[in-house]
Amino acid sequence: MKYLYIIIVLFCFQNTSAEQRLDSLTSVLESKMHKRATYDQQKKERIEKLREQAFSTSSLKEKHLILNKIIQEYEFYNFDKALEYLEKNIEIAEQLNNDVFINNSKIALSLLLADSGRYKESIDALNEIKRDSLPESLVTSYYIACAEGYSGLAYNTSVKRSKAQYSKLYTAYQDSLYPRLSPNSEAALRLQEKQLRDQRQLDEALKINSQRLEGIQMGSRNFSLITFERSLLYELKNNRTLQKEYLILSAMSDIEASVKDSASMGVMASIMFQEGDIDRAHRYINFSFDDANFYNSQLRFVNIANNLPMITKAYDERNAKQKAKLKSFLIFISILAAFLSLAIYLVFKQVKKVSEAKNKLKIANEKLKDFNLKLNNSNDELKQLYSELSESDKVKEYYVGTFLSLYSEYIGKLDIYRKLVRKYIVTNKTKDLLELTKTKQVVADEIKLFYKNFDESFLHIHPNFIEDVNTLLAKEGQLTPKKSEALNTELRILALIRLGITSSSRISKILRYSVNTIYNYRVKVRNNAIGDRNTFEEMVKNLG
Repeated sequence: MKYLYIIIVLFCFQNTSAEQRLDSLTSVLESKMHKRATYDQQKKERIEKLREQAFSTSSLKEKHLILNKIIQEYEFYNFDKALEYLEKNIEIAEQLNNDVFINNSKIALSLLLADSGRYKESIDALNEIKRDSLPESLVTSYYIACAEGYSGLAYNTSVKRSKAQYSKLYTAYQDSLYPRLSPNSEAALRLQEKQLRDQRQLDEALKINSQRLEGIQMGSRNFSLITFERSLLYELKNNRTLQKEYLILSAMSDIEASVKDSASMGVMASIMFQEGDIDRAHRYINFSFDDANFYNSQLRFVNIANNLPMITKAYDERNAKQKAKLKSFLIFISILAAFLSLAIYLVFKQVKKVSEAKNKLKIANEKLKDFNLKLNNSNDELKQLYSELSESDKVKEYYVGTFLSLYSEYIGKLDIYRKLVRKYIVTNKTKDLLELTKTKQVVADEIKLFYKNFDESFLHIHPNFIEDVNTLLAKEGQLTPKKSEALNTELRILALIRLGITSSSRISKILRYSVNTIYNYRVKVRNNAIGDRNTFEEMVKNLG
């Protein structure tokens, strides 16, 4: 799949609206997000094969070349591993006393540090290289690394004199690059596009970008970078639709290539937040945070830290509103249940009156027939009321289960928020909160309170549940909670099954155990069942 792939993706829906195209691309993106583990596994397998080759060779030169391939795999995937192998490669190059290998690895180290936001360290690595001793084949790469490092320093420093100095050095190295680059090379075109973009000659910059995009394959780092830079051009042209389309294509390519040092998903999260799509913004920013955390990118952490608190706060506020609505629904249902109880009482009272009237009307046959007809009608109404009451009980049980599920998710979010706040503090944004994130006591207390509330609520509805369950179990498998507990773990699992929650994954989320642990508990209890083990949980559902 070459550039034709992009044409197919962007224009196969040419008869549909821009919104429909975006929806289609978004669906593909989210499908790829679910497959991230698959792409990462493919990356790991490629790296493992290269590692086996490196360790199986006794030739230092061959090992150096193989490690270069491993570094390329790790370059945008895992900063720490890429750095580790680069340092190993420099040691091997020094053992070989090969200046080309040494300087090439140091230039690669400088570019890695610059790409991850460590600009000062990038320049320090370049300062170890003697410019005059570089062979002609490495001078261009050296200038590119210098330009990247000083560009980052100029952009990120707040000191005016330093910014001016770094900008001057960046311009000098950039100017030195132009005569050394082939006019149609990727490096030359990228510099040209950046210059046009800075000068706001956007249409000309788009033409250069299209030229760069020709022949580039989806799933490569270059494709991700070029489409991301194209989205910047459309952002400057105030074309939000095309900006999002190319951000999505860039993010898709990053996922396929297992690129963790990615900016596209974080920008998409910010746009989704601005457009009010809180769910997608929350998913995308967390996806981006996971990648940045895995890669150990200082630059991405800073960018994410600017958006993560706002998005998380909005997401939590939205969930709190939904919880309040659910509470209102529960109150409304309770009021309906009260009215229904009153109606039943009135029906019973009416039946009593009808019964008394029946004794008085035994003499009159015709009146008795009329009375029987009315009584039959009343009985039909009573059955209907009983049916409605039964349905109301099921609805109450459903909402109890739903409430408990939401309560458990709230605990999980507290834990996630604790971790995120700590990461946020690491970025030196709010140091006062650092000590708060070092303990999990809040989460532990919330889980303990959750179990207590669950036990009390469930046993209030089904007070004989423990005795009823034990009638289904052999004597040696009887379930008895500790004195300090109303229910133990096995009984809580069975209680959730009684409420209609049978999926082990849902139970594991509610009770805060792994899926395997829940599965093992269920198997253990079934093995102690009297009679057919396969129908044991169905019998639990019908208890009470």
